[in-house]
Amino acid sequence: MDKIIDVFESIIEKLNNIGEFLPLLAIRALIAYEFFEAGTEKLKGQNWFPQIQDQFPFPFNLVSTDISWFMATWSELLGSAAILIGFATRFSALSLIILDLVAWYSVHASSGYNVCSNGYKLPLMYLVLLLPLLFMGPGKASLDHFIAKKYL
Repeated sequence: MDKIIDVFESIIEKLNNIGEFLPLLAIRALIAYEFFEAGTEKLKGQNWFPQIQDQFPFPFNLVSTDISWFMATWSELLGSAAILIGFATRFSALSLIILDLVAWYSVHASSGYNVCSNGYKLPLMYLVLLLPLLFMGPGKASLDHFIAKKYL
C-alpha cells in the first residue's frame, strides 16, 4: 500500500511541476494566436468602426474612430506578442480584457456580428482565458518569470 501511495505522490509531484508552466503557456499561445489574427485583419483591412461608433460604450464613443481603430489594431498585435513571450503579461491581459469587453458590447451584442452561434460565446471564451493571465501571471515559461527571478 505504501508503494502505491509513493507512486501516486510521485505522479502528482510531476504533474504539479509541469502545471507550473505548461497550462499557462498553452493559454498564452492560444490567446496570442486569436488576438494576433484579429489585429492582422484590422491592419490589412479597412476601418469599419465609423459604422458602429454610436454603439461604443462611454468613454470609447468619444474617441475618433481612426484612433479607436489604431488602438484596437495595435493592442491586439502588441498585446498578443507580449502575452506569447510572457512579457508585461498582466498589463497585456488587462488591455485585451478591456478590448474584448468593448468589442462584445459594441460589435458582437449590438450589431449582430457573430462568429459563432451567438454573440456571447467567443468573447466570453477570450475573457475566461485572459482571467488566469491577469490574476496568476504568465507562469514559469515566461519572460516575466525570468525577469522577476533575476532582478527581484
